This record gives sequence, C-alpha cells and structure tokens, in this order.
Amino acid sequence: MDFGSVWRHRLGKHDVGGHLSRAVYYNTTGIVVDRKVRQRPQICGYARFDTIGGFDPNHPSRMIGRVFESAEPCVWMGYNKLLFRRILNGGECPDCFLVVAKSELVGQLPVGNEDWRSRGTWLLSLSESVGQQEAMFLMSIGDWLRTSLGNFVLEPSAIDGPLPRLVLRAGE
Repeated sequence: MDFGSVWRHRLGKHDVGGHLSRAVYYNTTGIVVDRKVRQRPQICGYARFDTIGGFDPNHPSRMIGRVFESAEPCVWMGYNKLLFRRILNGGECPDCFLVVAKSELVGQLPVGNEDWRSRGTWLLSLSESVGQQEAMFLMSIGDWLRTSLGNFVLEPSAIDGPLPRLVLRAGE
C-alpha cells in the first residue's frame, strides 16, 4: 500500500506577511511509459491534500499510516474526488484506507466486469496502458478485489501495525 504515482500541485496565495499559504496537492495513478511515470487515465480521479490540514509535501511518505478527516468521496465535473481535510492527532481508528494496487503485484483488474470488487470498494482512479495498471481505491477492512491472479482481501497486518495489506486468498 502506498500513494499513487503522479503528484500535481496548486500553490496558494500570499498572505498579508508575504508567505505562501494554502497550497493544495493532488495524487492520482500513473504507469511507466518511456521510462517516465505518466497518467494514462481510464477512470479519472484525484486524492486532494491541503497543506493547511497538515499535509507535508516535502515528506509524503510520512503521511502513510496517518489518519485523516476526509469529505465523502464524490464525482465532480466527471472526476472522482476525495478530499483529505486534515490529519487527526492520533489514536483514531480509520473507517477506510487509501489503497493503491499495481498490476505487477496483484494481477490485472477486470474493471467493468460483474463482481470484480466488493460493494464497499470505491475506485478513485485507474491508469492503464500496454498491460500495466495502477488503481487507487478507498477500501475498508474485509473489502476485496477479484483480479487475474485471484481474490485479494484488505486485511489488518500483523507485521506493520495499523497498516492493512491486500492479501491473496487461495480458493476464494
């Protein structure tokens, strides 16, 4: 589980003291094309993080495992959107997790086929080209994906503490 591959930003405005404030960062899926990570959207969507809410663009990996207050996922102007409002202080148990699935790790996602994901799984973004896929989901523990390799279930990790893992379930 990690953040998607493509980051964009919109810088904020200068405040009264001349400091830049309220920068916004957008994360979406991407795949490698000609040795560079590119967005090849099949399903367009973005996770939005605001610096005013505690997001640190200089250290995005430090955001992994953190619990955010977020808005309800929505579709706006044809794009799937998920706003992460602010980082919570700690001790909160998350309702959902932002999960990135790459085809080289979980197999091909048959997006659009019947019963390829659990009802509670929300597909935020999908990039795809030449057999490569990267998808970003909002999932809860117990939600699942059916891929070319089998069924993957989001389970709590005994190794990484609060970070869940997509686990291949044989025979399901």
